[in-house]
Amino acid sequence: MAQNIEIKARATDFASQLKLAGQISDKALVTLVQIDTFFKVADGRLKLREFSDGLSETKAQLIFYRRVNTSGPKLSEYHITETDDAAGLKSVLQKAYGIRQVVKKVRSLYMVGRTRLHFDAVENLGDFIELEVVLDEHDSLQGGEAPAEARAKAKAEAEALMQQLNIRASDLIDVAYVDLLEKLAA
Repeated sequence: MAQNIEIKARATDFASQLKLAGQISDKALVTLVQIDTFFKVADGRLKLREFSDGLSETKAQLIFYRRVNTSGPKLSEYHITETDDAAGLKSVLQKAYGIRQVVKKVRSLYMVGRTRLHFDAVENLGDFIELEVVLDEHDSLQGGEAPAEARAKAKAEAEALMQQLNIRASDLIDVAYVDLLEKLAA
């Protein structure tokens, strides 16, 4: 089980915050077009992500994750598997579970050390920033939750990046894009 400490926030000045990210990033900007199809499951969130970087063919991943709905840095546990048959897998999952919601976004991705900086333009929702401080295998206990010390260090990294990117506590959101879209539709 992979884990990260993450935050999600509304972007207050998307262009300038993206520029700041470029100034502190270790790697070049990668832009991805992503379509996440969420399925109705009783526990956690299950989505099929289809994406393209515009340079190669469309790829797909099946992603299951759990995290609490709280604002601020929080632990997320996730499992990812690649698939070459997105359409077939989507059809089977739709029949088995039903589709909950589809989230479409353009993601601009920078890396700062072990942290993924996502700048997301989400269709029908607006602009957001997501930080994911990846906990490596050495941070976790035999497939269990990462120790408190590793989580605290990752949380401190997220908070430092929030300051560098001008993300305020009042900008933080506590739910996933799929939840925001459902609230919008209600």
